[in-house]
Amino acid sequence: MGPVRIGIVGFGRIGAEHAGWIASASGARAVAAADPTAARRQLASDRGLRATAAIESMLEDPSLEAVLVASPTSMHFQHARQALEADRHVMVEKPLAMSLAEARWLTAEAARRNRVLAVFHNRRWDMDYLTVEQAVRAGVFGRLISVESRLGQFDSCVGPAAREYRPNWRNEAAFGGGGLLDWGSHFLDQMWRLMLPARPLRLFAQLRGNVWTSDADDFARVVIDFDNGACGLVEINTTCARPLPRWHIDGALGSADSPSSPQFDVGTWAKLEFTPAEGGEPRPLPPAPPGLTEAGIWERFASAVRGEGEAAATAESALPTMALLDAARESSREGRAVGLTNKIDFKP
Repeated sequence: MGPVRIGIVGFGRIGAEHAGWIASASGARAVAAADPTAARRQLASDRGLRATAAIESMLEDPSLEAVLVASPTSMHFQHARQALEADRHVMVEKPLAMSLAEARWLTAEAARRNRVLAVFHNRRWDMDYLTVEQAVRAGVFGRLISVESRLGQFDSCVGPAAREYRPNWRNEAAFGGGGLLDWGSHFLDQMWRLMLPARPLRLFAQLRGNVWTSDADDFARVVIDFDNGACGLVEINTTCARPLPRWHIDGALGSADSPSSPQFDVGTWAKLEFTPAEGGEPRPLPPAPPGLTEAGIWERFASAVRGEGEAAATAESALPTMALLDAARESSREGRAVGLTNKIDFKP
């Protein structure tokens, strides 16, 4: 049995990155790409992929077993739906879709067709997150009071986007742009998983377009109350010239934080320094062992396609994250806290 043959929808920056990760996974092989931009198709061809302009043409290949959806966020649902309806297994870049309703539809359709549907929540295995999780599970903080998770910079999220295709799309609401759906989908996913077994009760969000965008958010602040009394804060602020710490955690036994990194270096983010509540010298917290790599995520996906285990981040496991993203937009739009207890069951 050979490697799982994968087609990539959207060969921009992240699609090309995935091609490299797939190449490092012995159980998977990228064989095709669909992208409307000629320059990106040429890049895919140069890497040995069969390049087409549209997903429909790519899906005509009967040997194609799975599809990666790496198109702009607002296109995730349509492209994942087309792939599922063509009976392909699917990996979707985060977020899974634009809404919880869309994500639920895809999850149900994949189950009905007995297809693997996974989402690329690779930051579940970032060293900084794993280090925070390790300390929390070990009881270093005692009872958690507050967990703050931030990304700050004075630079648009567009940054390294592919220049050949609408380079500003990450700042446009029509394409699913804005910090909430970009970094925010990762950080909210980390937050609710970190707080388990506590469940979110309510959420209040402020989403603003201040500098880089007029109709999406370049400032996103989301505050969540959990049923154990703890408060979680996720903030994506690309209009910040003096970033706050990447992590700041308060517990009954002490507090810790880790530095920001302009390069988004998870090793720097993982340098947590803990100060005991009863006094004493601050001390570094031990880093967590390495987590699953991007190539490892693809290995797990290929194994799941072959019927050998489960994908690293199933679509079902991402539904709580989609519920939080929906609630954040509702809260900001209506200027009120949104209850979460009836939205979805928050479980691993």
